Amino acid sequence: MKKLIMQTTKHSLKRLIKKVSLVLVASTMAFSAWAISIDQAKQQGLVGEMPNGYLGVVVASSEASSLVEMVNKKRKDIYLNLARKNKITMQQMTKLAGEKAIGKTQSGHFIKNASGQWVKK
Repeated sequence: MKKLIMQTTKHSLKRLIKKVSLVLVASTMAFSAWAISIDQAKQQGLVGEMPNGYLGVVVASSEASSLVEMVNKKRKDIYLNLARKNKITMQQMTKLAGEKAIGKTQSGHFIKNASGQWVKK
């Protein structure tokens, strides 16, 4: 019985990780029509991924701040729904999302490390 529960939990976690990946890809594409896209902002070093699953401002500018605010609002809504569906806490959800986002961040783009500093991956 314990083995069955563990297998079910692993399967649920894998599905959740896939959903988080899709959310990150979708949020990148959804904002590509803006004056500056997430990809452009990342390439320019204006924004980066944080361990809490949200986008952060690396170099202060009104355009970067607006982008981050809009992206994070959408991410929060999505994370909240995924957390509810998968019966996990928001903290667990954002941690998973952060790990996934940082893992997918391209070399040369910024991530926030455990010390709270922006570093190039």
